[in-house]
Amino acid sequence: MGADLTSSLRVSASGMDAQTARIRVIAENLANQNTTGPGPGSEAYRRRTISFQNRMDKAAGVETVSVRKVDRDKSEQPLRYDPGNPAADKNGYVKMPNVNSFIELMDMRAAEQSYSANLNVAAATRTMLNRTLDLLK
Repeated sequence: MGADLTSSLRVSASGMDAQTARIRVIAENLANQNTTGPGPGSEAYRRRTISFQNRMDKAAGVETVSVRKVDRDKSEQPLRYDPGNPAADKNGYVKMPNVNSFIELMDMRAAEQSYSANLNVAAATRTMLNRTLDLLK
């Protein structure tokens, strides 16, 4: 039974690690939602995306989650008319980041809920381990 509980802790810990990475990427996107390129016509900040994969933890005999890849969103960068901006092209348009703060905030909320669920599993597992140890005394 102890191995099963330890496996539960590993699974929930990997879930918390994955969601922490997800929140870090979201925070970077939100922090750069107005970051334009350095010069005329240059690329603005590109939204980062994160994807996950299942990974077999051979020591615990369970599948855990890990970050597969952090990549750049290659979707179109919107243009904004701002001729006074140093990044404006000859027509006065600036490439803006492809970050939508509403999407980022909804994604952050989902990541926080997933993190919280994994934390609750870890807490329940810890309680069961402590009760098991109390019974063995």
